[in-house]
Amino acid sequence: MLFEKEIKMIKLSNGHSFEYMSASGALGFDGNGWPWEQPLKLLGVFDPTLFTSVIKTLTIWPIKGHPLAVRLIPDGVVNAVGLANKGIEWWCKKIGPTINSQKIPLVGSIFGEPKELAEMTLMLNDFDLVGLEINVSCPNTNTDILQNTKKIIDSCQVVREKSRLPLILKVSVIHDAKLIVKELGNSVEAFSINSVPWEIVFSNTSSPLVSLDGGGVSGKVIQPYTWELVRKIVEITNVPVIGPSVWDFDDLEKVRNFGAKAISFGSIFLRYPWRPTLFVKKDKKLKRIRTAT
Repeated sequence: MLFEKEIKMIKLSNGHSFEYMSASGALGFDGNGWPWEQPLKLLGVFDPTLFTSVIKTLTIWPIKGHPLAVRLIPDGVVNAVGLANKGIEWWCKKIGPTINSQKIPLVGSIFGEPKELAEMTLMLNDFDLVGLEINVSCPNTNTDILQNTKKIIDSCQVVREKSRLPLILKVSVIHDAKLIVKELGNSVEAFSINSVPWEIVFSNTSSPLVSLDGGGVSGKVIQPYTWELVRKIVEITNVPVIGPSVWDFDDLEKVRNFGAKAISFGSIFLRYPWRPTLFVKKDKKLKRIRTAT
């Protein structure tokens, strides 16, 4: 049992290994966190260097989105922010040259049609990233990619041909996971899991963001959906899965028991920004104690 605990991590083909990840956008476009988190860094309760961070998803053109469309709900968060960003050219000019994956390992994240993904992939090849996530599962976009399995597979293949980086595919509970995994084979090196559309979690209740099509739900409240998806993917492939929806410290072990090889922290940074740092430090300490004994 001890041996199993020791190998719960993901090692990518470029040699980068990680156990703890910040989900796309949780720590901004550079992995350093959002402005309101900086005072916590000074207090020592927020340490972005503990995580391999996925940047907020980029698109080929700027998207205004709805930056204030976030609401706290019991045991979670609902948001309809969408893919708000200034476009990939902005990131390449303003953010890309400043990143240092020796300090904060960064994974790029992109969304778009296959041709757009190919163009963005080539642009990101020039930067100090440790991986590239293909986001095909944002619940706040007007596109058919959420339901179009063929387009998801085509997107991965296009990016695979162009990228020098290991690929992570971000999927949703509404996807046909079995078909996607079967068709992709080993084209991707890990799966991450997105938030869940409001109407799936609360089918009989109106969202506080109903005017924005309901939004996506994250946090503890969606664990039955996302952890079941972890289990399903683990059953049909050896490609590792990054476990989402952590809310309490005990959740780390619970999602690992479903087969997750790494842990992703998402909306918990918004609700309890100190918890991920606390959890990782505690988890590392317990592992050292187990190893010593």
